[in-house]
Amino acid sequence: MIVPAYWAEGRFQQRVDGRQITVRRFGWSDESPAAAQAHADARTREAFGRIAAGEALERRERKAGYNGAHGLPIREEIVERHGDAVVTRNSYGARCLNTPDVLFVDVDFDQPPVGSPLLVVIGAAVLGGGVAGYAAKSWLAALVAFLGVLSVGLWRIRTEKAKVGRSPRDPLLAVRARIDRFIHQHPDWHLRLYRTPAGLRALAMHRTFAPGETAVADCFQALGADTVYARMCRNQNCFRARVSAKPWRIGIADHLRPRPGVWPVAPERRPEREAWVARYESAAARHAACAFVGAVGATGRTTFETQALCAVHDRLCQAESGLPIA
Repeated sequence: MIVPAYWAEGRFQQRVDGRQITVRRFGWSDESPAAAQAHADARTREAFGRIAAGEALERRERKAGYNGAHGLPIREEIVERHGDAVVTRNSYGARCLNTPDVLFVDVDFDQPPVGSPLLVVIGAAVLGGGVAGYAAKSWLAALVAFLGVLSVGLWRIRTEKAKVGRSPRDPLLAVRARIDRFIHQHPDWHLRLYRTPAGLRALAMHRTFAPGETAVADCFQALGADTVYARMCRNQNCFRARVSAKPWRIGIADHLRPRPGVWPVAPERRPEREAWVARYESAAARHAACAFVGAVGATGRTTFETQALCAVHDRLCQAESGLPIA
């Protein structure tokens, strides 16, 4: 896991076969800004040579906070360290816990279909009427088709509502069922479960994991982990959990300053950022990032490493505070 303290950008420009090529690459270091610049310059020269030789590479790397998913270190401010774990501030201002070997996975609710069923039915009726009217060259045919599709659609809506009325379904039950199925198949696992605004978070306590392990990929697939998160874990060699509230859920509508919120920030812009962070942290202190709800599996199995990180996670998230989650 690499979460550098210092970042720099290198730039190299030269004409090759009559055309000018400009290449930019980032560099990073925990040692000093000068070491980060030296790394950036070396990466830039190496990329320039490959591009000049005809390799199809991007000439400029994208500056993004969560670019661990693209194979570069996570570009975020380091807020605090806990052994091998690092707490960073992400591009929208929340704090995130990054760890090289303690498995976290958020299991979110299934997303409902987008759009109103009534609007979908009306749209289908209009389309059906239009096609029928055009084919028959008749307004009457269009009207009949429109009313036919509309009546069938309305009947389906009423039928589905009746089914929902007979068997109401809490979306959390589907998430919990996924986890219970996984534990049934892996009874030697010990997962601590936390309620999040979007579902449940699972923290593996029975052992540590290398992010590239087959067991991790199987767990992510079985539980339905976010694909970007799964890719970040593989590329960045770490696991990650948000440990403070999302700003828009606690009444902070404006973005982390200065925009776009990517680290590092120019010295003259630091006061602007620090003012936003102070306002955010004041509001975030009144909310939990998640709430502990219980444990499943082989609950007696833990390790020193997982216990230590669990204590840090629960404290930062205020997981047993009873505060509203956000």
